[in-house]
Amino acid sequence: MKAGRSTEGTQRYRCQHPDCDTKTFMLNYRYKACEPGIKEQVVDMAINGSGIRDTARVLKINKNTVISTLKKVEPYRPSQSQVSGFKYHGKP
Repeated sequence: MKAGRSTEGTQRYRCQHPDCDTKTFMLNYRYKACEPGIKEQVVDMAINGSGIRDTARVLKINKNTVISTLKKVEPYRPSQSQVSGFKYHGKP
């Protein structure tokens, strides 16, 4: 269903699915960081060791967007079963 226009004049649409995360979306985003799936790619690249500037260059988004996305992600905490199987053999 149509839901108005953005400030740039792009048509907005309203999602009618009740489980949808966002209520409105656009078919063609002007800025790539707003597209679905980009934030997950930022997190995946960070986990795999890519730097902030490298991630920004590959995904064609601003480095400040990469930083703010990574700040909003909850830190990884292993479950108790993963921690209990870990054996440390080094010096304290």
